[in-house]
Amino acid sequence: MQKRDYYEILGVSRDSDDDRIKKAYRSLALKYHPDRNPGDKDAEERFKEAAEAYEVLRDREKRELYDRFGHAGLEGTGFRGFSGFEDIFSSFGDVFEDFFGFGRRSNRGPRARQGSSLRYDVEVTLEEAFSGTEEEIAFHRLDNCTACKGTGLPPGTEPEICSTCQGRGQVIRSQGFFQISTTCPACHGQGRIITNPCRECGGRGKVRIERKVTVKIPAGVDSGSQLRLQGEGEPGDNGGPPGDLFVVVHVRDHEFFSRDGDDLVCQIPVSFVQAALGNTFKIPVFGDEGEHEITIPKGTQPGDVIKIRGQGMPSLKYGRSRGDLFVKVLVKIPQKLSQQQREILEAFAETQGISFSGKKRKGKNFWKKVTK
Repeated sequence: MQKRDYYEILGVSRDSDDDRIKKAYRSLALKYHPDRNPGDKDAEERFKEAAEAYEVLRDREKRELYDRFGHAGLEGTGFRGFSGFEDIFSSFGDVFEDFFGFGRRSNRGPRARQGSSLRYDVEVTLEEAFSGTEEEIAFHRLDNCTACKGTGLPPGTEPEICSTCQGRGQVIRSQGFFQISTTCPACHGQGRIITNPCRECGGRGKVRIERKVTVKIPAGVDSGSQLRLQGEGEPGDNGGPPGDLFVVVHVRDHEFFSRDGDDLVCQIPVSFVQAALGNTFKIPVFGDEGEHEITIPKGTQPGDVIKIRGQGMPSLKYGRSRGDLFVKVLVKIPQKLSQQQREILEAFAETQGISFSGKKRKGKNFWKKVTK
């Protein structure tokens, strides 16, 4: 089933700022919250749908990819939506705190979360796509601060226990006869507060770095192929695993060959004499052979295509097999003729009942031939 537009789901315009998007999500989350709609499957789906839209549009990088490429742009980020309500409540605890009774349903501490996955676009030539290559790429990502080892604290110090929740990460609020546990607004569910943050990272535990890695690009890649480098994304939170790096390949256009899946297509010009009498040519091909001999049959017509098996691109899907090469014949008509060439052609025309010397044509009238 085709996904709906995220802006349409939240009911906001594409130029809405972060506050407007958050406000729209809060309104929908409150309306379709499972505690308010027990047993309502449609409300549950809308609740999850709104959370997915908010998760993308609140993140600057994900929103930029979505604005440019739609849902397809998010395929390389590692984002797969939410597995259930607990995942949503854990991610957006600060939003649900304002609902006075519609917050998280778990009393556990902060959950481990996988780090964000990243996308990198690399461009290769068709020759490199044929043979495979290696590319060193440089990109920026967040990484654990080396000074504090990701804790956000100077070495030898400890965070203070949150006085609001007494280290539980949750606070109890009463609403009528009910007591509801929600994320502590002071420590944001951590149970600890950093009063003396690390100077290198400002207490965030992460810093932005440049990372260089070598990517092996296999033979047969095509534009849109994705290579996954596991663990090369940003570090996780609360002990969660790092995200991945998805390298998206783009193959540059070639001056002689065009590509159709694993097949290659090219065009060769021949004279009308070569097309009529037949001829042999050598054309360039990829691989150790370097060139391939091709025979133009007698009577070849303009636009005829000659198929050469096994001279296309390597197949990623089928291992060592290769696609085919399709050669399209372009018959070129000379624009200038010497006197001798003209006389030869006129003599040939006479054999077909065509005269260019003012003599009466032999054979049937042309229009009679056509309309007969």
